[in-house]
Amino acid sequence: MTVLQEMLSYHFMVRAFVIGGLVALCASLLGVTLVLKHYSMIGDGLSHVGFGALSVAMVMNVAPLVVAIPVVILAAFLLLRISEEGKLKGDAAIGLISTSAIAVGVTVTALSGGMNADVYSYMFGSILSMNKSDMVLCIVLSAVVFLVFLLCYHAIFAVTFDESFAKANGVKTGFYNMLLAVLTAITIVVGMRIMGTMLISGLIIFPALSSMRLFQNFRSVMISSAILSVLCFFVGMIASYLFSIPTGASIVLVNLFVYLLAAVVGRGMRL
Repeated sequence: MTVLQEMLSYHFMVRAFVIGGLVALCASLLGVTLVLKHYSMIGDGLSHVGFGALSVAMVMNVAPLVVAIPVVILAAFLLLRISEEGKLKGDAAIGLISTSAIAVGVTVTALSGGMNADVYSYMFGSILSMNKSDMVLCIVLSAVVFLVFLLCYHAIFAVTFDESFAKANGVKTGFYNMLLAVLTAITIVVGMRIMGTMLISGLIIFPALSSMRLFQNFRSVMISSAILSVLCFFVGMIASYLFSIPTGASIVLVNLFVYLLAAVVGRGMRL
């Protein structure tokens, strides 16, 4: 408690806890659906697109998030269109777009004088890089993601488990797939400030996988994923502060430990 009180005495830490907690919550909810649809690597692909967009924005001296959000949403739309039309499998489409975006980002960064502190912070995350305007924008976007997900929960559930059956029953599967991609894109861009482009997909994948080791019911997995994600984020933040290690890496390592623990517990429950 003493360490937590000390951390909360810093304004930038308070901002990090608020933004990170919201991002962790949104990422965990979306992660369950994405993992079940075998589309979990979309987070990794979109984060690479975000890096390319941020690199271009910095060279143009434009607010990074203003550029990154529409670009990443467009990339999410392209990923779905390419996959749905059958021209490329989902993983191939992700690899195509993500590697191209990374190449653009690295090239632009090199031509503009090399990697600076801002680019580095977006690649690997940095609490110190966040300001009040970022906090307001992130809170608004996270709230939108959370509310839209709750309002569309039943349709998303139907699309997740049996898309063909849902379509036959009048559910607009194309719209909800696009909605999931857009919500994921927003979450990725918001989370890059803390986790970095290289590690943000960990917030999407790990809590969902850990919860699936413990529960079979969709709602139970969803609730467990949300709780584990937020708890792992806070524990990772504290560990990062105590041991002076990068925030994103600390949070992912905590999630990895919880996943391994859940795998052992889950196996014991099934015996």
